[in-house]
Amino acid sequence: MSTLLIRQAHTLATLNDAGEELRDASVYIRDHLIEWAGPHAQLPPALQQADEVLDARRLLVVPGLVNTHHHMYQSLTRAIPAVQNAELFGWLRGLYPIWAGLTPEMVRVSTQVAMAELLLSGCTTSSDHLYIYPNGVRLDDSIQAARAIGMRFVATRGSMSVGQSQGGLPPDAVVEKEAAILKDTQRLIEAFHDRAHGAMTQVAVAPCSPFSVSQDLMKLSAELARSCGTRLHTHLAENDHDVAYSLEKFNRTPAQYAQDLGWVGDDVWHAHCVKLDDEGISLFAATRTGVAHCPCSNMRLASGIAPVRRMRDAGVPVGLGVDGSASNDAAHMVNEARQALLLARLRKSLEAPQVVNGRTVYGCDTAPLEMTARDALHLATRGGAQVLGRAHDIGQITPGFCADMALFDVDTLAMAGGAVHDAVGSLLLCASAPARHTIVHGRQVVRDGLLTTVELGPLVERHNRLAVELAN
Repeated sequence: MSTLLIRQAHTLATLNDAGEELRDASVYIRDHLIEWAGPHAQLPPALQQADEVLDARRLLVVPGLVNTHHHMYQSLTRAIPAVQNAELFGWLRGLYPIWAGLTPEMVRVSTQVAMAELLLSGCTTSSDHLYIYPNGVRLDDSIQAARAIGMRFVATRGSMSVGQSQGGLPPDAVVEKEAAILKDTQRLIEAFHDRAHGAMTQVAVAPCSPFSVSQDLMKLSAELARSCGTRLHTHLAENDHDVAYSLEKFNRTPAQYAQDLGWVGDDVWHAHCVKLDDEGISLFAATRTGVAHCPCSNMRLASGIAPVRRMRDAGVPVGLGVDGSASNDAAHMVNEARQALLLARLRKSLEAPQVVNGRTVYGCDTAPLEMTARDALHLATRGGAQVLGRAHDIGQITPGFCADMALFDVDTLAMAGGAVHDAVGSLLLCASAPARHTIVHGRQVVRDGLLTTVELGPLVERHNRLAVELAN
């Protein structure tokens, strides 16, 4: 067994049940798990030596960040000019024909590029929603890439089965037969899904969206997932067009549609939910149905501002997602948390004024701000862990939990004048910092700001060649 001592951290934000934030604190890791965490002065003598000691006196240590929604292959189509100014449906229609050219190599390389960006921002666990499978592409390609780069991974087997000729959004050329989708999904679960504590690879069942799969596939996918003990994931209520489609095709709101098909419960998480209404929020809270909040993507595609405060107050599990690299167009988890914080406060400022005791008052006058820096960090760590069904082993720095951590330098230009007052607050309020070190499963995959598992220069060069090839 290997051991690692993170010694005398400037600040340790444990995100444990007590919400402890400690100065001059240490963390002892044995193999893949946290063995001890607390004030350095209380470190047991037997734990004061380790195979490796990391001096953390100028570092803020937080749990590894958790990304609950992504489309990693989209790294190849960032900033495509034709769709830079499009909303969701137009954006998809412009990109489907390009994505039809994806190859297995493109998926492997783009997955590693997306994961490199996440790891360098302190993210240690990510899901990915791969729902298009042309030219021999398989979810296996993403899983192999994740194992090589060293990221904890929830690979979701996405799918599209309803093409334009049947009233769906995607071209017929990129949809699959439903029997083949279900067969391949079961194969992947049997081959790769790990149910153990500290699992590095898990598989979830993830039909793409109400406008690209049939009701039958949604129902059968839910049945398959529950028979295999895996989770369910899809897009829901992302923008006004999404809601209008659901009302026109099914005469149901998105939340009603999900409930009808068995897509609510503590084993389900939906991406976006920007337009989730009060009835939907109550339903999700009662059933513990999770939401992946994707603030940057929602702004990029002009989808709106998700009612995150109302969801959380009602008891809906909420985590953060960077969404696709072509709808963000980035995968920086600290920045995503910062944007969640800022967007929640903007939403509050847009609330309708009320008349109280004859005086017109606005949202900011009547209640606390919708989100604090620590709320945002919670969304990015424990919130994501809960949404992915991993609240028992990731998302906090507690003995027995996975040794997943992000370490940030507080002596930077961006945090100058901030970290001396509040290191945790500075991480979320100041310019979004890269991680100095990122530890996944007890292994340093980022050391001094550099990846240790893949050579980044050649990876980016290869990725750029493939991006040009795909676009052409």
